[in-house]
Amino acid sequence: MNIRSAPRALAAATTALLALGGVAACSDDGAAGADPQRVDVVAAFYPLQFVAERIGGDAVKVTNLAKPGAEPHDLELNPGQVGQVSEAELVVYLKGFQPNVDEAVEQNAGDRAFDVATVQPLRDAAAGGHEHEGEAGATGEPHAEEEGGGKDPHLWLDPTRLATVGDKLAERLGRADPERAADYTARAAVLRTELEKLDAEFTTGLKTCQRREIVVSHTAFGYLTERYQLEQIGITGLSPENEPSPQRLAEVIEEAREHKATTIFFETLVSPKVAQTIADQVGAKTAVLDPLEGLSTDGGDYLSVMRTNLQTLRTALSCS
Repeated sequence: MNIRSAPRALAAATTALLALGGVAACSDDGAAGADPQRVDVVAAFYPLQFVAERIGGDAVKVTNLAKPGAEPHDLELNPGQVGQVSEAELVVYLKGFQPNVDEAVEQNAGDRAFDVATVQPLRDAAAGGHEHEGEAGATGEPHAEEEGGGKDPHLWLDPTRLATVGDKLAERLGRADPERAADYTARAAVLRTELEKLDAEFTTGLKTCQRREIVVSHTAFGYLTERYQLEQIGITGLSPENEPSPQRLAEVIEEAREHKATTIFFETLVSPKVAQTIADQVGAKTAVLDPLEGLSTDGGDYLSVMRTNLQTLRTALSCS
């Protein structure tokens, strides 16, 4: 499953990266293997870091390959990061979401990698019938993720799915560190309780709304809309940096007017320009709906950002 196509430049540079990686890892204070008392975990992007830290507690040292404020889809790894992947006792990633990470994991991590996409089947990008995908970019050609099977990677936006990822991660940590396996299981149970509470808040908070359609800059919210019976209208498809075609813009403007949308949503890590253009055309306002692919520099954590998303949705959809 390849949601995105890996840049050819990475393949050409792999040998050089590996040669430099070990040296960089040894000289970097944040390198994997630096603390023999803790399990060294590399997380590919923020939601996986959140889960690893919550379940691992003081027994793990978690390194996030995607820094706060950075868009993680096209993350390019430097030699030190390749070294971290090579040295880590566990690498937590989602195959198909970050091609450069996929390649580094394949060549360096082996059976020390945990692909969270294997925990539960990923949903199809267009599943549900009510979803409106931005199926073509400015060139009119299909997006790479659609050519690769059209799987939606954004599973963490359904808290119940993230809880299941946590349960499986606790098992993997327990195999890497058997003496503390019971602690990992216990912390996973606590996290599941918190995520189930969050799920209940979303279910109640979005149960009675005047509208159920959300217009978003890219279709990252399929798991959320499926879970809480909303409808996603995407300006573009799964790739946030793709520019929509003029035809797609016209379609979204028409649909926004049809559904009397009061808010056009954009994201913290992507330019709001296109969302603002549509909002101006339909007399709507813009607001942030965070897909939590990466943590912004404003702080907070998964739980607080998701609760902010809930309040934003309740306001935009006029929920009682």
